[in-house]
Amino acid sequence: MKAQPPSDRDRVPTPLPSSPVQHFRRQDDPQWHWLENRDDPRVPAFLEAANDQSRGWFAPLDDLTERLYHGHLARRELAVRGLPTALDHYTVWSETAVDADHPVWWRHPNGRPEAAEPFLDLESRSRAHAFYEVGDMALSPDEAWLAWTEDTRGDETFTLQLRRLPDGEPTVLLEAIGPELCWAEDGTTLLFTRFDATQRPESIWRQCLTLDAGSPHPSGEPVLVLREDDPEFWLGLGKTRSRAWLMLESASKDTSEVQLVPARAPATPPRLFRAREHGVEYAIDHRPGHFYVLHNRQAPHFCLDRVDEARPDVEGERLIAHRDDTTLEGIDAFAWGLVATERDHREAQVRLRVLEYDERHACRRDERLPLPETPCSLALGDAPHFDTRRLRLREESFTLPVTWAEVDLDDGSRRQLKRQAVHGDLQPDQLACERLWARSHDGERIPVSVVMRADLVGHPLPTLLYGYGAYGEVLDPWFSVARLELLARGVAFAVAHVRGGGDRGEPWYLAGKLEHKANSFQDFLAARDALVAKGVSDGERIVAYGASAGGLLVGASLNLAPGRFCAAVLDVPFVDVLRTMENPDLPLTTAEYSEWGNPQDPAARRRIRDYSPLDNLPDAPWPPVFLQGSWHDTRVPYWEPAKLYARLTELAVAHDGPEHRPTLLRTDMEAGHGGASGRFKSWHDNARQDAFILWALGVEGRDA
Repeated sequence: MKAQPPSDRDRVPTPLPSSPVQHFRRQDDPQWHWLENRDDPRVPAFLEAANDQSRGWFAPLDDLTERLYHGHLARRELAVRGLPTALDHYTVWSETAVDADHPVWWRHPNGRPEAAEPFLDLESRSRAHAFYEVGDMALSPDEAWLAWTEDTRGDETFTLQLRRLPDGEPTVLLEAIGPELCWAEDGTTLLFTRFDATQRPESIWRQCLTLDAGSPHPSGEPVLVLREDDPEFWLGLGKTRSRAWLMLESASKDTSEVQLVPARAPATPPRLFRAREHGVEYAIDHRPGHFYVLHNRQAPHFCLDRVDEARPDVEGERLIAHRDDTTLEGIDAFAWGLVATERDHREAQVRLRVLEYDERHACRRDERLPLPETPCSLALGDAPHFDTRRLRLREESFTLPVTWAEVDLDDGSRRQLKRQAVHGDLQPDQLACERLWARSHDGERIPVSVVMRADLVGHPLPTLLYGYGAYGEVLDPWFSVARLELLARGVAFAVAHVRGGGDRGEPWYLAGKLEHKANSFQDFLAARDALVAKGVSDGERIVAYGASAGGLLVGASLNLAPGRFCAAVLDVPFVDVLRTMENPDLPLTTAEYSEWGNPQDPAARRRIRDYSPLDNLPDAPWPPVFLQGSWHDTRVPYWEPAKLYARLTELAVAHDGPEHRPTLLRTDMEAGHGGASGRFKSWHDNARQDAFILWALGVEGRDA
């Protein structure tokens, strides 16, 4: 089957219902800044009116949305059993029922599966809330107590709960804290984070507990362990796999610092491992007698040193040198050695490297684990035991469903533990994936990954082009059951691995941030053009998709070339960049200065002003666009997509009318930055997005 041409794209939907933009417009505020006042009753009224308008526009596509949704459900294994993980005393796993949004957590004593029992029913806990999300779960060292944080609003503010396992009554210990938790090894102390007024994790606290079987309760008030006063830094918690040290991590986007506390003596004052140095990032792990320091001091792509545990300030041994063609992304320490995560710059591919040391710390093994295919995602799975010699790996690609494998380091054997099931007529082996290389404006080679039905290779296809390109985040290939609904209808899915992401290592990130941010937008447009030039995509039928910082990417690209796409989907898009960065009272703003720049610097302000989507709308309408926001979003406030909706609607009216290029806004009044918390609502929201995409591509009438 070949996808149909867009000749019937005007068949549905019909002109937009009455526009709330006209009704709520204020002559004294052409920028729509009044939408930032959450307490103004006109604000939710405007958003609900836009939701009503969106529902009216989508009405002719409701049947398609339902077909996409139920088609997705039919392809997916709805009853999901997580991969069991053996801890010291118990084996734990999750189970999600066919009709459940959230899992139930189970356990059994090691070696006694017949004694399985549930110990946390998240599905039941979620029923009392329109939104429900767990931030973190932490078992006490003796595995007798469970602490967890939960968010019931979507604003990423959490409540700390504690219960004795398996069925003790949950006790609320603390409210309005951060998501992270960590037990000290004394078994009675919990560490957690708190936010400042801008929702920056600015302090770490410890809470001593009296763990009576009947009535667990705090032993006194929480004690401040560490406070971070620099508004560009945030705090995080960790523990070495050796369980010897608690790690209190302070970091900005380009500088980091670690303080250590003995895990068995959590009241010990923190010990600074290495003082922060502007522009230097480091992370540490531990084996008895040694710390392993991953850092970029005079090594922009990172290197690895070993230092003496008793004298960490003394220069140690260089274990992995800096390399021009590889970024060292992370290390994991075990009793026998290390697993290093590396990224090849040329091929934009992650690898895992096993380094085994003898008792004299001589390296007796240095090998890279084989890849299932390229390009692919590869990551180390849960490994709670410091001395394990069996590594769990998580693998996936655009054509490989999520697969868990176990590699035995002693005999080299490999065993598949679990693979995501896929049902229906379109199976992974019927898909084809390829990696293209686009040439950007400055000659740089940009990787572009594409997946499509194998029988359609060689035909220019309607295409969904996805991008992100910020914070050094990597878009390694991922498998999506929902995506099969698009692929089955003859749509290709492509990812532009633009600069600003980490797909080709640390240099790739640095070349797309701060004064180099404009490279990201040019890369995205170059990826689009390469898909057309190489015959993969139909140039008249390409939809752009971006979420959060990806919304900035797509928005800025559309401003530069609105005619290069037939439509766009922007989910919680960061589009009011300049105004947001000029307001240090907003959540996360100050921590973002090293990513975008501080607009108090005139040069940085000019750069941001020159690409901020809301400040650079062209004198021509965008193509049809579907905008999505969330009322409780603290990362990208609801008003950013709402302002863009209003401004684009006015722009369309000034030209040929919004019925030809509809701008739609849907705000979830019960969710946060990640959208709906329940899986079924999230899947339905995804089906609505896909219905819009298929309409824009002119293939909405085709069933899979």
